[in-house]
Amino acid sequence: MLHVDPIFAPTSVAPATLAAGGEAVPPPFTVARVLTETRLDSWLALGLVLAAGLYLYGVYRLRLRGDRWPAVRTICFLGPGLGGIAAVTVSGLGAYDTVLLSVHMVQHMVLSMIAPIFLALGAPVTLALRTLPVRPRKRLLAIVHSRIARVYSFPLVAFAIFVVNPFALYFTGLYEITLRHEWAHELVHAHFIMTGCVFFWPLLGLDPLPGRWPYPARALLMLLSVPFHTVLGLTIMQSTTLLGGDWYPSLHLSWSDPWNDQVVAGGVLWAGGEFVSVTMLAVLVVQWIKQSEREARRLDRELDRQEARQRAAEASA
Repeated sequence: MLHVDPIFAPTSVAPATLAAGGEAVPPPFTVARVLTETRLDSWLALGLVLAAGLYLYGVYRLRLRGDRWPAVRTICFLGPGLGGIAAVTVSGLGAYDTVLLSVHMVQHMVLSMIAPIFLALGAPVTLALRTLPVRPRKRLLAIVHSRIARVYSFPLVAFAIFVVNPFALYFTGLYEITLRHEWAHELVHAHFIMTGCVFFWPLLGLDPLPGRWPYPARALLMLLSVPFHTVLGLTIMQSTTLLGGDWYPSLHLSWSDPWNDQVVAGGVLWAGGEFVSVTMLAVLVVQWIKQSEREARRLDRELDRQEARQRAAEASA
């Protein structure tokens, strides 16, 4: 039986032909549809363009006064960072995120794990602190070092939010609400991004954050996050109920079976989560090694200065 949600009442069309927000269900999913179904009229597309523009303007300001900004940071922020968000929201994938659970899980992975990591590696807070006038810079520092920022950026708090939220979303009635209401659907996108940033920014980010843990503790926490998506993915694959209630069956898609698609979605979380977690653990180890090398060079310079002062004192004596 088809269920007509109140949000569809003005159109008098059953959800068999509509997705979230009253939009028509797209045709069978193909790679070509990722390009042909692209939409640039959402608030998220505007936000991505604005963020990219502000970041590039900051880099331009630095270069005007003769300062350098590492190109790799710009590439990380604009490419896999903002570009990753755009690839799964304003591209054709976004047209299928309420139609195929597997596509939604790809969104989940990119918005909560991949994009936040590269946004953190882009160091936008550091860029802002180096380019903003005095008063806005002080306000930004006050926000970064505020009590709320300290609590949410504390690694154990961020880890708890990162782990608990997906289970609360998918195994309660919240996920079905996001499928039936566009505002809730967009809110979940923003929530994924914020959750990923809160977790990965203190672990891998280059910005000055308060209360940052030493590298061994960060590596341990990253290692503990590796099995999380495995457990979530296997739980979804073995679930005897469909996520989203009767939403997916009510669409009556002739080209997709909701049960098979749910198994694929769980596999995406399982395989993708392990790959990203292990890769980011390797990135953290590389950062740890580089930081140790910088510390060793600093100690060598300090020893050289001490020896030079001692020789100068002996010569004068």
